[in-house]
Amino acid sequence: MPASAIPILPAVLLIFLLIAAVMIVYRSWRNGISPMPASAVVRRAVVRELMHLKRTAAPKGAASLFPARPVVEAGSGWGTLALAIAGADPGLPIVGIENSMIPWLYSRIALRMGDHPQVQFLRGDLYKFPYETAGMVICYLYPEAMRRLDPLLRAQLTPGARVISVCFALPGWQPVKVVTCQDLYRTKIYIYEKD
Repeated sequence: MPASAIPILPAVLLIFLLIAAVMIVYRSWRNGISPMPASAVVRRAVVRELMHLKRTAAPKGAASLFPARPVVEAGSGWGTLALAIAGADPGLPIVGIENSMIPWLYSRIALRMGDHPQVQFLRGDLYKFPYETAGMVICYLYPEAMRRLDPLLRAQLTPGARVISVCFALPGWQPVKVVTCQDLYRTKIYIYEKD
């Protein structure tokens, strides 16, 4: 390698990192929240509840929707939650939706490094996704996003479909179960069933 190329590599890397940081900050500003991976404690709790829902017979036909229809993670961020679910149940179809390019790229790279052919990460707007295809929706969003998602889920989800929300409740929905994680924040996981 020529001696003149050595100083260029750190400069190119620095420029790449600055562009990536600006992209994350811009998308965080547009979304109203930064992409935040779920903690290991929260991931384990969500996986445990999801596996419990899969094992138990559900009223109103939810058992026929889940796991036949995919689990959709609305706002999949870095992909850690979707990949944790895929690791627990390799046959479960999972679709992650993320609009921020850097976390989406990261999740795609992480997906390629593992063996999860049933998982796909789509770059798109979670408010434009066709939720009628979902047997379950998982979201780790923020109150305003939950408020915006509420009418979409009410209109599009099939009766019996489940929603798991980490940290923030869906306004106007009555949870069938609330789990409190044993983490520093005592994070709540809300589990709903569409009427």
